[in-house]
Amino acid sequence: MSMAGNLRKVTSLGGVGGLRKVARLARRRPRVDLSHPARSPLGSSVVNCVTYREGVRTPERGDLVDTVERVRKSREGFVWLGLHEPTDQEFAGIAELFDLHPLAVEDAIEAHQRPKLERYGETLFAVFKTVCYVEHEELTATSEVVNTGEIMVFVGADFVITVRHGRHGSLGPLREELESDPGQLAKGPSAVLHALADHVVDDYLTVTDAVQADIDQVETDVFSETGARADPGRIYQLKRELLELKRAVVPLSRPLEDLATRPIRAVDPEIQAYFRDVSDHLLRAKEQIAAFDELLNSILQAHLAQVTVAQNEDMRKITAWAAIVAVPTMVCGVYGMNFDHMPELHWRYGYGMVIGVISVACLALYRGFRRSGWL
Repeated sequence: MSMAGNLRKVTSLGGVGGLRKVARLARRRPRVDLSHPARSPLGSSVVNCVTYREGVRTPERGDLVDTVERVRKSREGFVWLGLHEPTDQEFAGIAELFDLHPLAVEDAIEAHQRPKLERYGETLFAVFKTVCYVEHEELTATSEVVNTGEIMVFVGADFVITVRHGRHGSLGPLREELESDPGQLAKGPSAVLHALADHVVDDYLTVTDAVQADIDQVETDVFSETGARADPGRIYQLKRELLELKRAVVPLSRPLEDLATRPIRAVDPEIQAYFRDVSDHLLRAKEQIAAFDELLNSILQAHLAQVTVAQNEDMRKITAWAAIVAVPTMVCGVYGMNFDHMPELHWRYGYGMVIGVISVACLALYRGFRRSGWL
């Protein structure tokens, strides 16, 4: 019998009582492996539901309520339930079965939460922000660089419930990786929580490395010969995307510190050392983001300085040409006043002399400006 199949029916009925009502129907269903798809092909939010004993995936018979009761009665193993963007109705029966706090349930359904760690009785509720790098051929002022999602985790003594929001961050590969290490998985639900945190933080480092390539490209363009003509919108866009990444990474420091240092009943003491390692990786990601922010500020200031220098050079050229043009303008202005008695007005060679004087004066000004670098 497939527990995932039972649970799909449960979410449609919206209560624990519905779990037992569909047990007979569920026994006739073949098992459907839902590890990798974002959502079930049957349209449910259930991605997978598996029982582990001594770190080994164990097939179960009976409905989910019976399975949970057997796990709790034997005090061996735990149930890992994976969901993707469940609705209120889909999550109602699950929340009742596992006695989840209404506030945590509301956060898990609504999403858009900051990374945090909260305790509700014997249950631990954690929120992680997931990130992925959006591939693009060329960075523009409107390019999306970082895409974010969320993973909410309920951890109890004998269960783990993961609720994922967003189109990226599938946990199927992570589940397979954990199943290949039964010794670690045998440490209980807290091992799954650590694996999730480690997976999320590793993605942070992957994204920061990819963002660095974009920053390097912008830096190269700004300091090139045509740097003053570079589009500042790309720099602002990178800063906006970096801010989104910062909102995902920075608030996670406190939850990881609590998991690594404070005694928590739902977390195996042996796992706390692993959380310290994850916290170190997060610190590296935070330092990289802070360095990127400072670097982008410097690149932006350098670009603005280049624009100012280019404008000053243009103004100097305009001023130099205006000074050169001022000579013939002044002479022509004087001899255009139409007085009868003006020096050399009726002289035969007066016109040639004036043109010669204007030419010599303009040439002298031009050479002077060229020597000073104005032209």
